[in-house]
Amino acid sequence: MNWITWVSLAIGLIVLVVGAEVLVKGASRIALMVGLSPLIIGLTIVAYGTSMPEMVVSLQSALAGQADIALGNVVGSNIFNVLLILGICSIVTPLVVDQQLIRLDVPILIGVSGLAMMFGLDGLISRVDGAIFATGSILYTGFLIRQSKKERNPAVEEEYLQEFGGTVPKTGKQIALQVAYILGGICLLVFGSRLLVSSSVAIAKTFGISELVIGLTLVSAGTSLPELATSVVASYRGERDIAVGNVIGSNIFNILAVLGFSALISPEGIRVSTEAIRFDLPVMCAVALVCLPVFISGRLISRWEGCLFLAYYIAYTAYIVLGATQNTNIDLFNRILLFGVMPATIFALVLSLWPELRRSKG
Repeated sequence: MNWITWVSLAIGLIVLVVGAEVLVKGASRIALMVGLSPLIIGLTIVAYGTSMPEMVVSLQSALAGQADIALGNVVGSNIFNVLLILGICSIVTPLVVDQQLIRLDVPILIGVSGLAMMFGLDGLISRVDGAIFATGSILYTGFLIRQSKKERNPAVEEEYLQEFGGTVPKTGKQIALQVAYILGGICLLVFGSRLLVSSSVAIAKTFGISELVIGLTLVSAGTSLPELATSVVASYRGERDIAVGNVIGSNIFNILAVLGFSALISPEGIRVSTEAIRFDLPVMCAVALVCLPVFISGRLISRWEGCLFLAYYIAYTAYIVLGATQNTNIDLFNRILLFGVMPATIFALVLSLWPELRRSKG
């Protein structure tokens, strides 16, 4: 490995982000032309479009037989999205939780996260498992569109209208331009994913660390950059529904569509390592689960909860690095987390939920 590998990695990340942006731009304008509402465009095309880097990278890795990168990309991205993206966004401004997220989307995220762990317990997410997830992604998208038409929230619709609305003339030239955007975005995503995967594997081999660790850290963080950019900008503009909805929608898409289609096209499915079964998949489930009490408490993600999310992402990354480098301090780190940080977190969450519990009893 030399400096060219690092340059390839950087170029791959940049091309992925640009490709996702171009694809979302073209697809959103086509959707406006055919009459889809800005709300539906935001909940589906934008949320899913920002997850296209995860999709293309995982598909590329699955086809190349690099299952650890395909799995690590999905698991790491879901952890990154909640802990780091929502952490940063809620520190910028406390995030109001709306859009029936507590009642519908977060329970779905918890359910599909648990299902992913259950499917992986035998060491393989098979093609049948992948087909179940892929079918679920289609059904969930259809349900989401139907639900958004039934349960109309004027404040939320106005927020999406400001972000994704506007008039697009239905001319042949405009249609051709938006189709070109879509095709160009796809080409950039494919090219960027190949650079990212090949350079990541080279880095993993050079430093003697597993492809799973690379997938959980470097690759997952890189492919989550579109979600980070979209959510941070949305929260800064005060479009707090978009910031939260984008993360939860992307995480559901990552498991159902990205992991599902990756397992489906892989000749042998996606192999799940013992490391992932013992630690990373349970952490992904725990992160999904903790969203429920955090979102319920006051119907918002406060700044202190954002700081908590961010601290946990730093701790998670530190744990992976210590494990990968076989650092002797990892046992001490484990004890601090298990007997100090986690009980303190549970206590803090119970305190924040206490007013809601008293109100529900009253």
